[in-house]
Amino acid sequence: MSPDKLVMMANQIGAFFASQGPAGVQGVADHIKSFWDPRMRAGIFDHLDKGGDGLQPIVVQALACLRANQ
Repeated sequence: MSPDKLVMMANQIGAFFASQGPAGVQGVADHIKSFWDPRMRAGIFDHLDKGGDGLQPIVVQALACLRANQ
């Protein structure tokens, strides 16, 4: 899946959980962990490692939580 598609999907998830305040970060992380296959997760982490262009802050925070808990 292209990085642009992954960014779009991750940002949509982030927009949904943003209204939950700080708990929203964990919501995004849980959603990506539960519903994204390993290739998608690897793709979004690769994109993040290359600068993460286009990712919303809530998504960046969620990915940091996921990476810390791996």
